[in-house]
Amino acid sequence: MDMLLIELSKEAPIPLYEQIYNQIRQDIIQGKLQVGMKLPSKRKLGEFLNVSQTTIEQAYGQLSAEGFILSRPRKGFYVQAIDELAYVQPKKEVFKTAPIKKETINIDFSPGHIDTINFPFSQWRKFAKETIDESSNHLLLLGHPHGDIELRQEIAQYLYHSRGVDCTPEQIIIGSGTEQLMPLVIRILGKDASFAIEDPGYPLTHHVFSHNNRQAIPIPVDNEGMDVDALQQVDASVAYVTPSHQFPTGTVLSAARRIALLNWASMKAHRFIIEDDYDSEFRYTGRPIPALYGMDNGENVIYISTFSKSLMPSLRIAYMVLPKVLLRRYQDAFIHYVSTVPRLDQHILARFMRDGQFSRHLNRMRTIYKRKLQTLMDALTPYEPIVSYYGEETGMHITIDVQTNDNEESLAERALSAGIRIYGLNTYRTKKKTGTPSFLIGFGGLSDEEIITGTQKLMAAWGITEK
Repeated sequence: MDMLLIELSKEAPIPLYEQIYNQIRQDIIQGKLQVGMKLPSKRKLGEFLNVSQTTIEQAYGQLSAEGFILSRPRKGFYVQAIDELAYVQPKKEVFKTAPIKKETINIDFSPGHIDTINFPFSQWRKFAKETIDESSNHLLLLGHPHGDIELRQEIAQYLYHSRGVDCTPEQIIIGSGTEQLMPLVIRILGKDASFAIEDPGYPLTHHVFSHNNRQAIPIPVDNEGMDVDALQQVDASVAYVTPSHQFPTGTVLSAARRIALLNWASMKAHRFIIEDDYDSEFRYTGRPIPALYGMDNGENVIYISTFSKSLMPSLRIAYMVLPKVLLRRYQDAFIHYVSTVPRLDQHILARFMRDGQFSRHLNRMRTIYKRKLQTLMDALTPYEPIVSYYGEETGMHITIDVQTNDNEESLAERALSAGIRIYGLNTYRTKKKTGTPSFLIGFGGLSDEEIITGTQKLMAAWGITEK
């Protein structure tokens, strides 16, 4: 046959072999090259187009692999019969992305940030070095689906001494975050389970329920935590609560409410409480509040916690303690699952806890966070009574109320214009409320100086002066 008329551009970003492939392929689809037609040899076409024989070989190879041409030994390459529609590529729709609006944030009062400066890097590095060694080659294989027993033993011991949770290592399931464990809990509780959630509450958990097609009923939260009387009025079989430090209000579930909630769970079969104990390690006033799990006599509480606040969010290690009545159900449902947490990370953490470094780190950080909390409260005091705060007993954030005629959205925008990111309480509600604007003020990831200057600049942006 005559030579193929192929236009090549050596300046184009597309490789030459791909340009040849595209044009021959298009000619075959459009019928310009007849079925059974012999193509020029690799040598002749290469000489004609002034490219290497290797370039032609790559193009022919791709066409042959996709079935457009057929190679016959000692005879050459021939056009194959094809179904045109099967190879017609639709035009790609070009999506124009909106330019990302850059925001200059100087102070971020995020309740999720931690103090990274005081992390015990040297101790962590020591245990990581001991773990990542040829003698630990067995850790390259898959471990127990519930998590390695070494870490589950350390967690069980820690929970017993610090949270009053009396459980066996076998009841503990390790996973890469609360949002990974929650869908597993939802599945073992069954399709008929309906969930009561705190309002306001943790939005990520709320999304987990909706993404798993489960009914989530908002229950109001007041200064004693979830309103158990309101809970009793709805058709819910599972209550999700953050009793030790309600997120986001910071309130602590009162003793009377704790008893009432446990009684609610024990009144009917298949009722359970999911206790999310996300930052209970950091309590600054009074005695530690025992976990609901430790008060439960009817095996109605599922305990969930994480190392995100106590160590680092990027570690991605969380755990749950299942009551024995649900453990067998979990084992049957997820017998083929593997742990989602790398074994090396599990063993580094297990050594860190076994050596006592975890307890020392918590004690040190409790002192640091308590100092930061005091710095924040001292910084807010000159602006009372226009600004008041609560939820300072536990955790790494407090909640403030602002007596003003502006709404939350307006105040948040004014803060952002001043380079300060702040989080309105309405963003955590199922339905926005009017009235006194409220905001979360996180202090964990800020230095003392940033807390002071950030508070002053925030008040200036809102036009609030010292009393």
